[in-house]
Amino acid sequence: MCPMPSAEGTQARPTDPVAPTRADSVAASGSELIGGPLGRHALLGTSWWTPVRIIALVAIGMFAIGLVQKAPCYNGGWFFGASSQYTHACYSDIPHLYNGRGFADGLVPYFDRLPGDMEYLEYPVLTGVFMEVAAWLTPGSGSIQHQEKWYWMVNAGMLMACAAVIAVCVARTHARRPWDGLLVALAPAFALTATINWDLLAVALTASAMLMWSRGRSLAFGVLLGLATAAKLYPFLLLGPLLVLCWRAGKWKEFGTALGGAAGAWVVVNLPVMVFAFDGWSKFYTFSQERGVDFGSFWLIMAQNSKDPLETETVNTLATLLMLLCCAGVAALALMAPRRPRFAQLVFLIVAAFILTNKVYSPQYVLWLVPLAVLARPRWRDFLIWQACEVAYFLGIWLYLAYTTSGDAHKGLPTDGYHWAIGVHLAGTFYLCVVVVRDILMPQRDVVRREGDDDPSGGVLDGAEDVFTLGRAAHPPRHAAHFEGPQVEWGATDKSSP
Repeated sequence: MCPMPSAEGTQARPTDPVAPTRADSVAASGSELIGGPLGRHALLGTSWWTPVRIIALVAIGMFAIGLVQKAPCYNGGWFFGASSQYTHACYSDIPHLYNGRGFADGLVPYFDRLPGDMEYLEYPVLTGVFMEVAAWLTPGSGSIQHQEKWYWMVNAGMLMACAAVIAVCVARTHARRPWDGLLVALAPAFALTATINWDLLAVALTASAMLMWSRGRSLAFGVLLGLATAAKLYPFLLLGPLLVLCWRAGKWKEFGTALGGAAGAWVVVNLPVMVFAFDGWSKFYTFSQERGVDFGSFWLIMAQNSKDPLETETVNTLATLLMLLCCAGVAALALMAPRRPRFAQLVFLIVAAFILTNKVYSPQYVLWLVPLAVLARPRWRDFLIWQACEVAYFLGIWLYLAYTTSGDAHKGLPTDGYHWAIGVHLAGTFYLCVVVVRDILMPQRDVVRREGDDDPSGGVLDGAEDVFTLGRAAHPPRHAAHFEGPQVEWGATDKSSP
């Protein structure tokens, strides 16, 4: 254990915004479509068209393109023909669950028992509220197909607002890098999967929480994270990286405030339903536990290639152990890295580990990672490589379902082909994890820190002094002198430093 001198005061940090077209060759090449890279004498901040406003409009435009992509299903694929919604890759849970989960009949989520195999709504409480509000706004007249179309459109409008919030939050989290939000706005997998399910609600709350933490507002971060966890389970994973980073920096008060805010917000949302409709409230958790190996996971490849597949309980145990090993690895990385990792880097790694080890990967789960990937590794080449892998998986799962639902015609992708699609998804996510880990071990390769920042998403962690490290973390990066450009000094050897 060895404390490390503070990064503050050793060198003035740049304050000018970072222009991706000047620092990223792929962004520069892509900018040729709109006039080329930003010039040296460009006047910034003198127009209504600020980066955040442009990014919000682009995000809404891409979302609209995603809606158009669902048109074949809206015009009949959801209602007529078993495999049409798969061959057109336009499937969505939203219209099907309007009737299937009792919203069409006015049933109250969690309190009223459903008539089918699913006894209660299998979604967390805040997502259930979102679904119910959309049902209130859906006209109750006309055929059930007409109502389901309206329900999808109402949800799409609400989810579009979530998409804009996500893009804006990412653009504002790294104050000097607002244009990184374009990666979110233009992400093809984001547009393709945005209206498959209701995940964007939790993603928007999580992105908002990340923004609040970057501004040093620990309580607001905690409250928003608690609400996000009340909408989807994965956001609570952010508390693990935050714990380790606050441990290394000695920021226990801030972590305690965040933890208290998260726990309080989650309880406020869940407690009324938990007390008065426990069976309905607990359905999400029991369903997640009892659910067998499903789409998108390496567990499915193992199961479909085995004569004696593992039992669900065994898979649950092994997946949990793998996730715990990943958590231990991320914690060790955080405490032993030559320079304290950025908060967004560790958050991306822990959520990606959950996705890689989980027994199911629905195609919309990519939405969880998009804003985190942008904050962790805002490099166009790596981001687009990963997105290409996710688009390949998006097409692969629908072609596989088309194959399995087309009877003897076998139109689509057979099982072996679908396994390759899963492999592409796993490889793309693992590749991005490797790049992020490399950035942590070699901070001079981190594109954010190359521009002179320390941890712009870290809030109170940004530039903070280390008080607890393990291994050789007290030593400065060995290759720090191998590149030119602005940088924040870290681990200075000046004996006069406090």
